[in-house]
Amino acid sequence: MSVTQAAQVKGLSDRVLAEVSKVIVGKTDELKLIEACLFAGGHVLLEGVPGVAKTSIAKALANALGLKFDRIQFTPDLLPSDIIGTYIFDQKVSDFKIRQGPIFGNIILADEINRASPKTQSALLEAMQERQVTIEGTTMPLPSPFIVLATQNPIEFEGTYPLPEAQIDRFLMRVEIGYPTRAETMQMLKNLRGILETKVNAVATAKELQALIPSAIWSVNVDDSIRAYIADLVEASRVHPAVRIGGSPRAATSLQVCSAGLASIEGRTYVIPDDVKRVAPCVLAHRLVLKQEAILDGVTQATIVAQIVQSTKVP
Repeated sequence: MSVTQAAQVKGLSDRVLAEVSKVIVGKTDELKLIEACLFAGGHVLLEGVPGVAKTSIAKALANALGLKFDRIQFTPDLLPSDIIGTYIFDQKVSDFKIRQGPIFGNIILADEINRASPKTQSALLEAMQERQVTIEGTTMPLPSPFIVLATQNPIEFEGTYPLPEAQIDRFLMRVEIGYPTRAETMQMLKNLRGILETKVNAVATAKELQALIPSAIWSVNVDDSIRAYIADLVEASRVHPAVRIGGSPRAATSLQVCSAGLASIEGRTYVIPDDVKRVAPCVLAHRLVLKQEAILDGVTQATIVAQIVQSTKVP
């Protein structure tokens, strides 16, 4: 990536952040991580208790990016055909035609994704991985760019289902959306009317994103020492005594592309160890499967990743 390209990516990122910040108070770090995932061409799982602006963040980002936005409200009775579409009979031509589902957009908000059954959740697998859907044997490509922003309530909440391991691994990142600080709450209350009435305008276009997204990742320099650091982190997750299933090869590639995405939106043409450290909790934690005894002892995925990052030698 040239210095000019890096400046273009950073400029676009800064414009989007500034526009989204009109309606979202704080959450700058979380928004940058989501942007890094976008430039990496991945999908994001936003997790947090109700009322912490998960849906608002997704909608504001979609509007600021100027892309086609579709929202899917996941409920226990949602069917796979409600997501991808189905064939319907057209009386005018006396034949069946495809009615495309809401998955045919650029930014897909999968709201409260873990309130639907595992069968319905799995309807997203092909779309997220292959950027295509198959409806009764007919395969159709999805628009580009394509990103799923899914919101999830903590699994201990009533009426939720855990995401299948195969699907949760398709999310490049899981970003925790926590409570605002007291100062941020005061700022939000002080500017409440403006926040509620402000419209988020498009500050980017699909054409601009398509031109920048490839260069934002593959043109960023990743030194062999950084690759070795990533490999060490993933290997440490596999041998940790509390972990039953550690980071997969996809976890390693995800760490690299997310680190490159973060470097690009920071205006750099190279990845540094701090980039890897910053994205590791969001990229690794949700992919780890803990041993039952560790779960009973109160050990969490986030705790494991923090231990791994702290104990792994930095290049």
